[in-house]
Amino acid sequence: MEEYLKRYKRNRIKRFFIALTIMSLLFMVFLLMYNMYNNINVYEDVQSNSNTNIEKTIYTVEDIKERNKTVAEMIEEVNSTVVGISKLKNAGSTIFLEDGTSKMGLGTGVIVSENGYILTNEHVSGSKYSNCYVTLSTGKTYNGNVVWSDSNLDLAIVKINVKNLTYAKLGNSDNINVGEAVYAIGNPIGFEFQRTVTAGIISAVNRTIRIEEEEKVSYMDDLIQTDATINLGNSGGPLINIDGEVIGINTVKITSAEGIGFAVPINPVKEIVNQFIENGKFEEASIGIFAYDKNVIPYIDSSKNLEKGIYVAQVRKNSPSYNSGLREDDIILKIDNTELEKMCDLRCYIYTKKPGDQVELTILRDNVEMKMNVKLTKK
Repeated sequence: MEEYLKRYKRNRIKRFFIALTIMSLLFMVFLLMYNMYNNINVYEDVQSNSNTNIEKTIYTVEDIKERNKTVAEMIEEVNSTVVGISKLKNAGSTIFLEDGTSKMGLGTGVIVSENGYILTNEHVSGSKYSNCYVTLSTGKTYNGNVVWSDSNLDLAIVKINVKNLTYAKLGNSDNINVGEAVYAIGNPIGFEFQRTVTAGIISAVNRTIRIEEEEKVSYMDDLIQTDATINLGNSGGPLINIDGEVIGINTVKITSAEGIGFAVPINPVKEIVNQFIENGKFEEASIGIFAYDKNVIPYIDSSKNLEKGIYVAQVRKNSPSYNSGLREDDIILKIDNTELEKMCDLRCYIYTKKPGDQVELTILRDNVEMKMNVKLTKK
């Protein structure tokens, strides 16, 4: 009897601990399910403030939906500013043929003012004083006149005689970061797929690429690299940030690689656009040189090591720069008080000047720094 009582007591204690274990497990499962229930629709973004305190920002599924809705609305708004550009008036029917886009001159542009100024690529619209046809989102087609172009930038401004247009906002291409989300909009293989939107990120900035066309070699520098899909016909379309601001104009694509596209940064052309909007014209000043970024120098001469400034590759004879003493192989460090890191810096500065204005160049020649004054002329 005594042995039975001992065994009963041991079994009772064992059942108690088993029951306690089961209850603990059930309680843990309950807590887990409770936490999952309360967190299944949220994620936490933890940030540290300057006082090393931890702040938690909670985003619900509804917040994310609202954010996506805002992005969609932004893209829809920008989409209405995107136009089709062609060299043939009735090019919008079909382009399903080999090299159809290039043969029919189809491309994209973006409206940048309410009175009909449109930004695109020069290889899409043609050079200055040429004509093209512009198709708006409404389906209406207008005659377009190229009022400005620059083959080095591959940019052009087209004017159509229409008012009260919805236009895109221009952003700041100097204030962009690798990894930032961007969207490319364009007519990738013609007007059947007009205003196609592709998403990606900024893959790199200040890229230089070598272009070989008909035995002619040239370089495009200071480009924005993106993995947003850019196909034939996207050329001239906007690359926009998450605020719907145009930070670049889509241009050439490396066809030998996937997921590599490029856009010309918007900053160099902003002053020109503003001049046309305010004055209806732009008096372009010229310094009379052709120069390269330091990133291009290894392509030209591997023995040169350019740490700063821009490299003067060509000086037009009898130009203001030539007459002031500037020569090939000189390195321009500054224009007035503006330091030059890339050719884009020089372009942006010259675009703010008028023919007849005088600028001071700080140059480096044979490791000797010197200054010279140059009077700008009309381009």
